[in-house]
Amino acid sequence: MAIMYMASIWPGLPHSVRGLCQAVGVPQPSPILLIDSPSLYFRAYFGIPESAARTDDGQPVNAVRGFLDMLAQLVRTRRPDRMVCALDYDWRPAWRVDLLPSYKAHRVAPEGGEEVPDTLSPQVPMILEVLDALGITAVGATGYEADDVLGTLSVTQPGPVEVVSGDRDLFQLVDDVRQVRLLYVGRGVAKLDDCDDAAVRARYGVPADRYADFAALRGDPSDGLPGVPGVGEKTAARLIERYDGLPGILAALDDPGSGFAPGLRAKLTGARDYLAVAPKVVRVATDVPLPALTTALPSAPADPERLLELAQRWNLAGSCRRLVDALAGGS
Repeated sequence: MAIMYMASIWPGLPHSVRGLCQAVGVPQPSPILLIDSPSLYFRAYFGIPESAARTDDGQPVNAVRGFLDMLAQLVRTRRPDRMVCALDYDWRPAWRVDLLPSYKAHRVAPEGGEEVPDTLSPQVPMILEVLDALGITAVGATGYEADDVLGTLSVTQPGPVEVVSGDRDLFQLVDDVRQVRLLYVGRGVAKLDDCDDAAVRARYGVPADRYADFAALRGDPSDGLPGVPGVGEKTAARLIERYDGLPGILAALDDPGSGFAPGLRAKLTGARDYLAVAPKVVRVATDVPLPALTTALPSAPADPERLLELAQRWNLAGSCRRLVDALAGGS
């Protein structure tokens, strides 16, 4: 009970009190792992050849197997007591497209919807079935991306919070005061970059809470964000530091004495309409309406018979066993 109480109050403790608790040996609460499911299963799909993971009738299960193995690795190494897998219910929300029509436009398939490999789409329901049999919560919200679900959970769940993703946009969720970190999987789950605010600053030259402004200036071709022509990461970081974010930059454009070089002033002025909306597109929602969730990580499968049946049907015995062992506390 005492540990549960500490878990509920820890995020709000002043740094001095928190430091004293650490010094006298009061255990820190275990983290909640918030999983960017699309980020991980896409990585799994492209990281494991289809030929190496198939059912007996030839159906690829490489994304399923890789995703489950990633979860097992995370549970073993991070030792969470809570976990939620976030889902994309809308990969390209209309409210973002209304603000910026180019948002992910290059990823729209000819028939509409997201352009996804034909052999990946059928594997997503498989992942969800296995998670359900295990008793691991997966949640999405109509009209929102997984990023938005993660953003909402990061501000509503007691800390520490560890967000697992390979999406750079989620650097904006890092918050040292609330103990929110990003476990960035750019180099894989076995080589996580554990990022606090200092790590974000070291990587990009801006604090985490300015990342949306930074991304809007720099642009991101993978999301259809054009950025400001001629403004790269270093210039974007320098501008944000000097003018304290994008609102300050835009306000300074109207001041002839603000010190902009003529060429840079012209570029920013030409992109003013874009800069007025782009941060709203990049910024992760933190107010998504989510149902009441069970976040506790199970120590054993919720439905072992069903899990066994799925593992046998889809040739996932090894991956399921590794994840079950990890949930039980195995190393």
